[in-house]
Amino acid sequence: MKKILLLIIFPFYIHAVNAQQNSGDYAKHVDSVDSIINTLYEVISGEKGEERDWALFQYLFKPEAKLIPSGKAQNGDINVRFLSPQQYIETSGKWLIANGFFENEIHRSVDTYGNIAQVFSTYASFKSKSDKTPFMRGINSIQLLNDGNRWWIINVYWCSETPENPIPKQYLNE
Repeated sequence: MKKILLLIIFPFYIHAVNAQQNSGDYAKHVDSVDSIINTLYEVISGEKGEERDWALFQYLFKPEAKLIPSGKAQNGDINVRFLSPQQYIETSGKWLIANGFFENEIHRSVDTYGNIAQVFSTYASFKSKSDKTPFMRGINSIQLLNDGNRWWIINVYWCSETPENPIPKQYLNE
């Protein structure tokens, strides 16, 4: 009976130990607004065929967090989708790896009050690190929470640049 109980409990123990080790390894990625934003960009970026660290990606977010792309549909309506971090991985992860994707921050403005921060982060997207011209630009609106121990991403809400909706000069370093 003890052997059966150990066989049942052991996998949970290993999972808990691994989660605790990852938590320690990942702590440096969430100790400041700068570190969590930089890690967000780094973890989704990589060359074609390069795996991403999805465990680190998920570590950045509160479990209830949302990733919210917005944009204009072909009929002209403005739409949004609400994705959990896991749904983002499931819907975009394979595409990022299959095509290569680098998202570089080109401007940031941060407002903080108490335990919350709002970051407007202008990005440029490339298929390879060696690309000179982005295939897309836009702005990520990132809401963060500091719980007294670390920063958490609450939402990443974004809008891509279009010819009729260029990025305002105050959100560019040009």
